[in-house]
Amino acid sequence: MKTILKTIRENIFTPWGLWLGFLSFFLLAALAAGITVFWKGLVITNLTDLVPWGLWITIDLSSIAVAAGAFSLCAIVYLFGFKRYEPIARTATFIGFTGYSMAMLALLLDIGRPDRFWKSFVYWNTHSLLWEVTMCVGLYFTVLVFEVMPIVASFEWLRKKYPRLAAKMESAHHFAPVLAVLGLMLSSLHQSSLGAVYGVIKARPVWYRPEMSVMFMFTAILAGVSLTLLASMVAARLTDKARVSDMLIERAARVLGYLMIAYLYWRFWDWLAQTYTYEPGRTEGFHLLTEGPLSFNFWIGELLFGALIPTFILLYKPAREAPLWRMLALAMIVGGVVAFRFDTNIVGFLAVVPYLPGEAIVQYTSYTPSLVEWTAGLGIIAFGLLAFSIGVKYLHVVDHRLVPSDHEVETIAVGGTVHPV
Repeated sequence: MKTILKTIRENIFTPWGLWLGFLSFFLLAALAAGITVFWKGLVITNLTDLVPWGLWITIDLSSIAVAAGAFSLCAIVYLFGFKRYEPIARTATFIGFTGYSMAMLALLLDIGRPDRFWKSFVYWNTHSLLWEVTMCVGLYFTVLVFEVMPIVASFEWLRKKYPRLAAKMESAHHFAPVLAVLGLMLSSLHQSSLGAVYGVIKARPVWYRPEMSVMFMFTAILAGVSLTLLASMVAARLTDKARVSDMLIERAARVLGYLMIAYLYWRFWDWLAQTYTYEPGRTEGFHLLTEGPLSFNFWIGELLFGALIPTFILLYKPAREAPLWRMLALAMIVGGVVAFRFDTNIVGFLAVVPYLPGEAIVQYTSYTPSLVEWTAGLGIIAFGLLAFSIGVKYLHVVDHRLVPSDHEVETIAVGGTVHPV
C-alpha cells in the first residue's frame, strides 16, 4: 500500500501530473458534450438560422490564425534563406499542426453531419469559396503531417522501438523547401479565402467589402508568429525541456512590431471607411461593433490592448528587451486577433436586413453560446494545450541550441535561466 501511495505521489502529485489532470477534466467533459451533440444534433446548441456560425467557428478561425506561423516562418527560413530562424520555424510547424487539428475538431462539431465531410473532396463545387477553403485545409494539413514527421521522429521511444521508421520519418526534412513552397501556396490561399468567404456575402453588408481577405491574411501572420514566440518563451520558463535563444526571439519580435504598424494603418482605414455613408445593415452592424454590445471587444480587446499597446512595447527597445514585457505584448497581439475574428464573425449576424419590397428595416438578433458549446469549445482548447505540452516534453519542439550564431554571441534560456552558447 505504501508503495502504491508513493508511486501515485511521485507520478501524479507533480506539476506535470496535475497539469495533465487539469486538461483531462476538460477533455472528458468535451468528449461527453461532443457525443451529446452527435446524438441529439445542433438543436441543443444556441445556433439558429440567423446565427449559424457561433463559438465553434470562432475557435476554428482563431486556431487557423495562430497556426499561420508555420507557413510564414517556414517561408522565411527555406525560401528567403534566414536559416537562423529555423528552430523557431520548427516550433511554428508543430503549433501549426496542432492549430489545424483544433480547427478540424471544431468543424467536426459545427457541420452537423460530420459523416459527410468527404463529399467536398469528391463532389467539387468550384464556384464555392467554402469548397476552396475545405480543399486548402485538407491539402495543407497533409503538408503539415509531412513537415511534422521529423519532429515526431525525435521521440526517444520511437527511435529505440522502431529505428527504421524513425529514420524514414526524419528523412522528410530533406523535402522541407518543397513543403515550404506548397505550404505557402495552400495556406495563403486558405487564410485569404477565409476572409473572402465573409467579404462576398452581400446579404451581410457589414462583411461585404474587398479588404476582408487582406485583413484575415495579415492577422493570421501576426497571430501565428506571436503565439510561436510566446509559447517558446513560456515553455522555457516552465520546464528545462525547452531551450530558447532570447536574442533570436527579440529580433523576431522587433520585426513583428513593424508589421503591427502596417496592421494598425490598415485597421483604422477599414474602420473609417465604414463611416463615410449610410448603408442599411452595414451602418447598424458598425454601430453594434463600436457603440453596442461588441464595443468593449473592439475598442479595448482589438485596438487598445490588441494593437496599440503591444506595438509600442515591441518598438520601444528597453521594453522589448525585457522578457516579461515582450511576453505580455505577444499575448496581447494573439488576444487582439482572437477578438477581431470573434467580432467579425458575430457582428454580421446581429444586424439582419430583410430583402423584401419596400423600406429596408434592419432587425436585430442576439447570440449567447450554450453550455454544451462552451464545454466542447474549452475541450478543443485543452486539446491544443495538451498537444503542445507533450511536444515540449517529449519531442523537443522548443529547442534553439542549434541556432546559427552568425559570428555573434547568442544566448540560450534553459528553464528561464540565460546561458551563453
